[in-house]
Amino acid sequence: MGERVTAREAIALVCDDFVEAEPVGRPCVPDGPIAWEGYDAARARAAERTGSKESVVYGEATLGGRRCVVVSFEFGFLGGSLSIRAGDRLEAAYGAARERRRPLISLIATGGSRMQEGMVALSQLQRVAHASVLLRDAGVPHIAVLRDPTTGGGWATLGAGADVILALPTAQVGFAGSRVRPPEADPAAYTAEGQLASGQIDAIVRGEDLREVLAYWAGALGAGLAGAEAEGHAAGGHVVPGAAPAAGTPGTGSGAGAGLTAEDERGGHGASAPMSGPVGTPGSTPGAAGPQAAAPAVADPPRVEPAPPPYALGGAPLPLTGWDAVQQARAPGRPRAEAYLDQYFTHRRPLHGDRCGGTDPGLLCGVGLRDGRPIAYVAQCGTPTRPAGYRTAARVVRLADRAGIPVLTLIDTPGAANDAEAERAGAGAAIAELFSAIAAARTPLTSLLIGEGGSGGALALAAPGNTWATPDSYFSVIAPELAAAILKRGSEQVPRTADQLRLRPQDLVELGVVRGIVTPAPVNRNAAPTDGPASPAG
Repeated sequence: MGERVTAREAIALVCDDFVEAEPVGRPCVPDGPIAWEGYDAARARAAERTGSKESVVYGEATLGGRRCVVVSFEFGFLGGSLSIRAGDRLEAAYGAARERRRPLISLIATGGSRMQEGMVALSQLQRVAHASVLLRDAGVPHIAVLRDPTTGGGWATLGAGADVILALPTAQVGFAGSRVRPPEADPAAYTAEGQLASGQIDAIVRGEDLREVLAYWAGALGAGLAGAEAEGHAAGGHVVPGAAPAAGTPGTGSGAGAGLTAEDERGGHGASAPMSGPVGTPGSTPGAAGPQAAAPAVADPPRVEPAPPPYALGGAPLPLTGWDAVQQARAPGRPRAEAYLDQYFTHRRPLHGDRCGGTDPGLLCGVGLRDGRPIAYVAQCGTPTRPAGYRTAARVVRLADRAGIPVLTLIDTPGAANDAEAERAGAGAAIAELFSAIAAARTPLTSLLIGEGGSGGALALAAPGNTWATPDSYFSVIAPELAAAILKRGSEQVPRTADQLRLRPQDLVELGVVRGIVTPAPVNRNAAPTDGPASPAG
């Protein structure tokens, strides 16, 4: 998909099959809603050239064995611009995905709103935003692919509003199109690569890899859409001691119907035709900004099993003293997040950036597969976590909660970044956002302390009541060196201060801060782990 392709060619490149849908047509008025001279002729030429009636094609498809609703833009039809009829198609596609509980895949290539329809075209962004909220509330995932170009309102709604955002290499991506941006603007900022660097998209994917990547995300985030109770999976790490946690129960209520009343091109909505059966009930208030939806039906949420904590890596013994614990956690050769993730998952793909212009290379986020089961992960890599990292983590937790998949967090940081830049970037607000996301999550969370647990910057990632520790870790309200300095103690008193803080893994178990200490994997990895005695205190 390196060169510009048509809407249907893009669908054929990623889908196994496709059944196109067509909304019920709305009555036409000469030259559209604002009587733009020559508009009818321009639409007729575009239709003849592309074989499409509008800039948006939608329907049902199979992707990696999973049924999905697919939207694809025809850039050759007046620059893939959004019109009132394109709005009809987009709203119908969102409604079908929501009602049938199938992932929505958007293959976007658009220059923005269609100027020949004036404000009526621009108001379609509100319709898309409304449909997007209903889809998100229903727990149905939306995965967007940014083709070349993706600009204007199409980027600001379908693109940037998706749960997972992928882009083709070198694609033009930005709110400002090439003809309206300032002449002195850095062109790199308006590319897929620039958007990745600023945390606005999750990954850049080559065209030849797109089918596989889309199938992964549709399967991982769509695993809970059937509404059936999630199957239990084998436990992972050998843990000691503690009772089993209560499983979370994510909500998966479906959204309201997306039926529409027929009106003409001057405003309102066109009636959407079902793809195979009804997709909703009539809306009550037609208008350019979207219908008022009925209250969503609430379904019984499926039970989601927590992610098992990983086994300990490295074979470190329990520390004898508090200072021993600190030194073990700070040892350069200690296993880090990357090693734990590689041991835990058979496959994983990243979620990148905070969607606010920031990234944190010291935080790994994404969704992985363990025994075929999707699990979201957030993993600190031993560096001070930056505000963008906390915001990214909160985004991942909220996504997992909507999708009904469990979350695993790996804790390893000396603390939150505390430089002036971090303060200006909103460190406190970002940490608060993550605390709130975890507190509000209905899906179960599991945390493993794998190294340093530096104060609130580490606690923000901890699952209340389901946090575990490795033998070479510690958790402390403050670093021993800083505590000694505050108490006006000399450096020789730092080890004693570490003991007083009771930060060893075994201390944390005794205090009830963590549930238990994980041990290395048994020699026979096929053997189911069983609870054993607690590791002896030093």
